[in-house]
Amino acid sequence: MRILHVADRLSGRGGADLALLGLLDALSDDHDLHLAAGRDDGNVSPPCPLSIVPGLDSRTRAEAALDSVLARVRPDLVHVHNVVNPAVLEWASRVDALMTVQDHRFFCPGRGKWTLDGRVCGDPMRREVCVGCFDDSTYFEETLRLTADRLEPLKRMRLTVLSAYMRCELIRVGVPADRITVVPPVAYGLDLAARADGPPCVLFVGRAVEAKGIGDAIEAWRRSRSVLPFVVAGTGPLRQEIETAGIEVLGWLDRRRLCAAYRRAAVVVLPSRWQEPFGIVGLEALTLGTAVAAWDSGGVREWHPGGELLAPWGDVDALARAIRVGPGCRVDSPRGFERDLLIRRMEAVYAAN
Repeated sequence: MRILHVADRLSGRGGADLALLGLLDALSDDHDLHLAAGRDDGNVSPPCPLSIVPGLDSRTRAEAALDSVLARVRPDLVHVHNVVNPAVLEWASRVDALMTVQDHRFFCPGRGKWTLDGRVCGDPMRREVCVGCFDDSTYFEETLRLTADRLEPLKRMRLTVLSAYMRCELIRVGVPADRITVVPPVAYGLDLAARADGPPCVLFVGRAVEAKGIGDAIEAWRRSRSVLPFVVAGTGPLRQEIETAGIEVLGWLDRRRLCAAYRRAAVVVLPSRWQEPFGIVGLEALTLGTAVAAWDSGGVREWHPGGELLAPWGDVDALARAIRVGPGCRVDSPRGFERDLLIRRMEAVYAAN
């Protein structure tokens, strides 16, 4: 099958980027793939021809010259990933594209189903509910309208999502249930032969931002009284504050070095405040044999083994207990996330589209 993949960017850093790369890598042997992206961040090479199409990475309405790419590639199927430009989404619905919805930007104008006053949002998107997450009324109206403009084309498309959690959220805002199929992401670029590159640690992987719960992770580590150092693989706005507190920040790591960091870790901490669409960091860690102390956030429970290592969302003390017990836990790679199985599921969606 000839498949045109359309994405906001080509990058090797975010969870959505890794989900795309994992899929392209797994499909490349048996399918003729082409990728159109809004930009190339220059940190990864795709396993297929790449076309840069300005506008695909726009978060607001902007033109993107996709018709010429469509005419040149002549695909059997168009598969769209992580694009939030309403004009491109409308184009995708007209060409009967398949869309993978990676996050909340189609059904939550706020902070990813996490309210301004620090609670999990259990309500579907409505003006009277969402207004409470904004201080600026003008910005709220613009963002609510933009989110609604992104959602509308999805109601006419076939969709895949990474978790049952995401499927439920889309159904609640009016997307027909029979149009949504759950296909978890394929773990990308994991070196199962990797060896630890340092002494044992408590590891946080991801952006150093409040939504990812990095402050909660550090506080839980302190309360756990673990003798292991806390290490951050990633960067972000809170990096300087974290380093000032004496915590080691490695910055973004390539896949080889990240696998070595996973092997080094006695436990990986994943306390997402926003509701995780999936939480691929946890799947990567478990696949490499490292325990994951996590909050029950969004789709996390769909791959997490549970027990003491899965703490109630927002409970820092329970997360501290999980950090204490994590290093002694037996870890098995989660079942149901094998590469061949997930690709067969995606190919079945392609065949039905």
